[in-house]
Amino acid sequence: MNNNPVVVLGCGLVGSAIVKDFALVENRHVVAVDISRENLDALPESDRITVRLEDVSQPGKVAELVADAALVICAVPGFMGYETLRKIIEAGKHVVDISFFPEDAMDLNDLAREKGVTAVVDCGVAPGLCNIQAGWVQERMESVQSYLCMVGGLPTVRVQPFEYRAVFSPIDVIEEYTRPARYVEHGKVVVRPALTDIEPIVLPGAGSLEAFNTDGLRSLIHTLDAPFKKEKTLRYPGHAALMRTFRDTGLFSEEAVSTKSGDVRPIDVTSRLLFDAWKMTKEDRDLTVMRVEMEGVEAGEQVRYTFDLLDFYDEETDIHSMARTTGYTCTVVSTLLLDGHFERPGINPPEFIGATAGCYEKVLEGYATRQIRVDVVREVIT
Repeated sequence: MNNNPVVVLGCGLVGSAIVKDFALVENRHVVAVDISRENLDALPESDRITVRLEDVSQPGKVAELVADAALVICAVPGFMGYETLRKIIEAGKHVVDISFFPEDAMDLNDLAREKGVTAVVDCGVAPGLCNIQAGWVQERMESVQSYLCMVGGLPTVRVQPFEYRAVFSPIDVIEEYTRPARYVEHGKVVVRPALTDIEPIVLPGAGSLEAFNTDGLRSLIHTLDAPFKKEKTLRYPGHAALMRTFRDTGLFSEEAVSTKSGDVRPIDVTSRLLFDAWKMTKEDRDLTVMRVEMEGVEAGEQVRYTFDLLDFYDEETDIHSMARTTGYTCTVVSTLLLDGHFERPGINPPEFIGATAGCYEKVLEGYATRQIRVDVVREVIT
């Protein structure tokens, strides 16, 4: 691709990490776009970073902002992600998306193909890296029998009652706790409420955690050929039960209730209060932990691959771990597109990256450059 700038739409904790990474590690010119002056002022001064204070929801604004882009990063909040992605594709620009919107990205597949646009969606850590791993393993195996991903971003210092901090908007986190969880059992899609099937687990470096159902499989429900597939979210013990109490009480409801001050949606009040309670501050330190287990047949043997990621807040760069692991996955994959290593017009979930020869290895190289370690163990099951 050309030497035109990378345009990053959305510069919150994750988007700002992407901007810094492009400018300081990849040595590319970046146009950073956000509606918040505070977010833009927090970016470092660099002749490789141009800031634009803009509202991308305004008519024609996306097309204007991306007109000269070599590639676009869509890092806006989930509720506006799908529409923003559509506008980027209509502008004919290659794009990597981490807005994790609830709509089906494949609805934009025909448009992306028509425009000749390579669009990689869900390109964070989970979904994202775990999908890349799944695609890589599926290409190696004759048959995949099971896939399990357990993942969580957690504060290193536990503060009750939530013992949680968020780098994303609280409304996006709440969505994980309210949207029914889909997983696959015996080849059939099973739907269960989120926050169910709570089980304890101990992972090295992270300690005692709990895993529970959330709707995290996304595209892997359709693209990964395996009869058993599931993703679970990791939190400190007790968090799921507290969130179930909030949900079952109606505090996450989108239906308006009458009060003395008028009709209000409980979710609006709850998310506003949780924004302050969950907001990641400069003093907070966090970790990201993820385990992916896949079993199947490879070279005639029954094998299991276990991938472990454990990452911590980077004191040197002052970037939180969840922003690192999400944002750097995005920049590494974006570089694959910019350098011509991945080109596939249409909507591409990250597993297509993992299934493309040489791309998984380049993702690991990019991680290593950024001091993110992913361990993998292959074992024969007897």
